[in-house]
Amino acid sequence: MVRIGVEERRTRIGRRHRLGPAVQAADPVGAAASMVALHATDPATVHLSVAARVPGSEVAGTERALYDNRTLIRMLGMRRTVFVVPTTFAPVVQAACTDDIADKQRKLLVKHLTEAGIAPDADASGKWLRAVEESTATALTLRGSATAQELAADEPRLRSRLSMAEGKAYAAQPYVTSRVLFQLSAEGRIVRGRPLGTWLSSQHQWSPAEDWLPGGLGDKLTADEARMRLARGWLSSFGPGTAADLQWWAGWTAGQTKKALTAVEAVAVDLDGQVGYVLPGDEAPEVPMEPWVSFLPALDPTPMGWKERDWYLGEHKAKLFDSTGNVGPTVWADGRIIGGWGQPESGEVRFELLEDVGRETVRLVEAEAARWTAWLAGVRVTPRFRAPLEKQLSQG
Repeated sequence: MVRIGVEERRTRIGRRHRLGPAVQAADPVGAAASMVALHATDPATVHLSVAARVPGSEVAGTERALYDNRTLIRMLGMRRTVFVVPTTFAPVVQAACTDDIADKQRKLLVKHLTEAGIAPDADASGKWLRAVEESTATALTLRGSATAQELAADEPRLRSRLSMAEGKAYAAQPYVTSRVLFQLSAEGRIVRGRPLGTWLSSQHQWSPAEDWLPGGLGDKLTADEARMRLARGWLSSFGPGTAADLQWWAGWTAGQTKKALTAVEAVAVDLDGQVGYVLPGDEAPEVPMEPWVSFLPALDPTPMGWKERDWYLGEHKAKLFDSTGNVGPTVWADGRIIGGWGQPESGEVRFELLEDVGRETVRLVEAEAARWTAWLAGVRVTPRFRAPLEKQLSQG
């Protein structure tokens, strides 16, 4: 097998993830496509991930792509996580990942409805859920777009309560509203539209998929074909990587992962003792790059692209990830993480380097911190999932 070492993998990050100054993307769609998809669990991540890859990017430009041109779409995808995906690629994500998630979540919701006493058994709960879904979808079609609260006013059954963790200290009785909307979204029937507040808001209006995108999510693909195309996309952006990396990233089973790698005729390579994979013809070294640094936001797709991270993360996991595996804001140099950043109440970008990188790199980092301070223009972004170093830098 051809050996692909750590330095080559780091070079690929800079070029393929559009982080080096000479290889940045032309627009938000190009930035998203270079990463397959942008994490969107935290709404700020989308805008910051684009700004890290598109020179001169502004929030308004990304919003136009999302809400006016609709060349990007926010949807549920890999690992039951919300992503922003190029609209043309959305059917791939839907068939490769989201359809399976929708099936599993429907069964779970029916179980919870039965346990809450909303219906006497699973069959009746399933029928109740279908009826509420159809009524909700009709209400949304009549309105054109609506908030969860508006839909609950139209369909009172959305205010039914579940009973979660009964008898536990963390017991709760949430409304079924968000679960029903989640289900309709996972099945591709409704989509998340504009936020209710600023670009930092996680509350969105909902729209029927057919109204938002003529034809909805487009042609239906088979699951196998979609997984093959998603695996090809991941290998193009993140390869080489191991089967375990791809399985974790996509949220697939081992069997689904193996089948997808076989379908794309992935080529095995030696990752310093581990078996990795690249696309056919992608074994050759990448073109070298000039030195570069980048500030990436919490949950950026670059650090979240692999399960095994030592080759770019080093010994910094404890300071840069939270206890459940979510990455905080990171500072990168030439394909490896060298530190983290955060914002105190005053809004400027502060950073801390976790290793000695030399004067020239420090100068590049200082210039990038100043650029981000100017870009944010006093807006303070607090990640939804906070890492220890980000918390420390945001104090004071």
